[in-house]
Parts: sequence; C-alpha cells; structure tokens
Amino acid sequence: MTDRTGVQFRGKIGEEVRPWGKFRTYPHRAAGSLKIITVSPGRALSLQYHRRRSEFWVVLDAGLEMTLGERVWRPKRGEEIFIPSRIPHRLRCVGRRPGRVMELWIGRSSEGDIVRLQDDFGRIT
Repeated sequence: MTDRTGVQFRGKIGEEVRPWGKFRTYPHRAAGSLKIITVSPGRALSLQYHRRRSEFWVVLDAGLEMTLGERVWRPKRGEEIFIPSRIPHRLRCVGRRPGRVMELWIGRSSEGDIVRLQDDFGRIT
C-alpha cells in the first residue's frame, strides 16, 4: 500500500555501511514532525487517518500489531511502514513491554489532523 509520495520519500532514504555496521538517513527536512510513539501493553492508538499528511514509521520494538487499511500484522523491529494520507491505521501493543515506533510526518500538519474511526477512550471524531 503506497502512493507517489511514499515512493518519493523512500527514494530519499539513504544507507551507508561502516566497519561497525550501518546507518540510515531519512529526509527529515520535509517532515512536519518527528517523534517516538510508545504504546503501553494492552493499549492501542485510535483507528484513524489523516486528511493532510502521510506518515512514515520505523518499528523500534517487537510486540506491536499494525493495522493499515485491511492488512493486520505484527511488524518486526526495524520494519519501515509508509502510511498514505486518508488510509486508516492503528498501532496496538500486544507484548508484555511497551512498544515504540519512530514517526515522521510527511507534509505540514498538526495533531488536529486526526480523524478517529474507533477509539478505546471515547475520542471518536
């Protein structure tokens, strides 16, 4: 599941190998926000989408379950996920420890650009 923005964003990700391993660089200058999201065990983000922004997630921990459109899976640590605007998505922690993802916004936006479809805490948009 991708769109043109996702292909362009992924094309700007760089990787360099060093004697000790490697590093990846992300086109952060185009990002509207960069944050680490931590989900507590047994908790979930809203099933939501965004009108104005896409997102790019890098999974930092095991024990998470990802919903993206109709697809539901348990991403591996280090997995990179592009979330196009207007596509419903949700992150759930199914592990015993908190799970984290690094999130980059693609496009200028705000926290108000969330349309909640389902929410465990009664925050439906």
